[in-house]
Amino acid sequence: MAATPKDLNVPTYESIVKTRKEKLSPGYLTYYKKPLYITRGSMQWLWDDQGDRYLDLFGGIVTVSVGHCHPKVNAALKAQVDTLWHTTSIYMHAKIHEYAERLTATLPESLNCVYFTNSGSEANDMAMMMAREYTGNFDIISFRNSYHGASPYTNGLTAHSSWKFSFPNSFGTHHAMNPDPYNGLFGGSHCRDSVVQTTRKCTCGPICEASDAYLNQLDEVFKYSLPKDGKLAAFFAESIQGVGGSVQYPKGYMAGAFNKVRSHGGLCISDEVQTGFGRTGEHFWGFEGHGVVPDIVTMAKGIGNGFPLAAVVTTKEIAATMSRALTFNTYGGNPLASAVGIAVLDAIEEDGCQEIADTVGTHLLKGFAEIRNEFEIVGDVRGKGLMIGIEMVQDKESRAPLSPEKMSQIWEDCKAMKVLIGKGGLCGNVFRIKPPMCISQEDADYALEVFRTAVKNCK
Repeated sequence: MAATPKDLNVPTYESIVKTRKEKLSPGYLTYYKKPLYITRGSMQWLWDDQGDRYLDLFGGIVTVSVGHCHPKVNAALKAQVDTLWHTTSIYMHAKIHEYAERLTATLPESLNCVYFTNSGSEANDMAMMMAREYTGNFDIISFRNSYHGASPYTNGLTAHSSWKFSFPNSFGTHHAMNPDPYNGLFGGSHCRDSVVQTTRKCTCGPICEASDAYLNQLDEVFKYSLPKDGKLAAFFAESIQGVGGSVQYPKGYMAGAFNKVRSHGGLCISDEVQTGFGRTGEHFWGFEGHGVVPDIVTMAKGIGNGFPLAAVVTTKEIAATMSRALTFNTYGGNPLASAVGIAVLDAIEEDGCQEIADTVGTHLLKGFAEIRNEFEIVGDVRGKGLMIGIEMVQDKESRAPLSPEKMSQIWEDCKAMKVLIGKGGLCGNVFRIKPPMCISQEDADYALEVFRTAVKNCK
């Protein structure tokens, strides 16, 4: 039995609820009708204030990569605390340099220059500025249904209305048609790079017709939305869309898009905030699964296993543009964050996290696909590794989103059976499965059993 609040000397549930209501911003979202009060975590497990244990299949919104309170990461942080807490990048300290060497070693040779930040929004902000400075162009393209951050700058890059506010934004940003083989205009059962395909009929042969059709739509954005000279600063894309509901693109699309973007003078930016660090299983970086090499890569979340850490990695030439004026990040690459980042890379390698993502993730995908075949309301299962989405529908023919009431019923039922999952998609009808990359096949089998029971119970 896990420790209770009394044992841990933490506040009671009632006092936490009171403080949250009176002192914290109402903008803070909480999950579940009765929000969980988490008091402890260990690897793939979380414990609440009553000592009940939950299998965490969402990893702090795809942030806990190697496991809650991973002993190696904890030890690295504790050791650094006793040596040097903080000094900014105006001075030199060993850890930021060691980490830069280790991090760039995981990337293509050309991507060898790092700028550290604290969050994915900050990293994407910096990437936007770098691209505009380097190219001398202003316009940027991202996908409809994309999420790239919530800062004022990245809120314009994001094209997901649930997350957008009504202040002026999106200056120079254009949103291309989302190349979604399940819900988009084009696509079908042979289009995705996944062990599970959509059930939509598909006429694609060796060359994906959906990919070409979506690339034609991208050409339309170039034709109608860019300035007369057709010049572009950048194209932003997640390797698999996260908040948008684990959407995968047709095979060959990204390679074609990169070619088109570069022909218009733009840089190709891969947002690896959720898909990096082995989560897709087959590759360490999600973009590798598309056979492309970006000009800039942004990363956060799993990079620090929950510690505030993010980075922009690019070429020396592109990075040099930031020396045209003073730029500074007070905490970026600080000794604590750098020590944690190194330990996370060690844990990924030593624990075989990428291999776990591949084998256990594939097992989960196939298991969820079986559930899809059993139930009319499970419309689509997609993803790679431990980056999985399950789209819930009223029926498979219409693909109309399952009602919020039924989504909530399934979600709450999983929680009652001690399994925590996320939600996403524009209509909130996609369950997101992105656990710490330390779960076992036994954990996966239990999660599948719980999800099947919850769907079966849904009335």
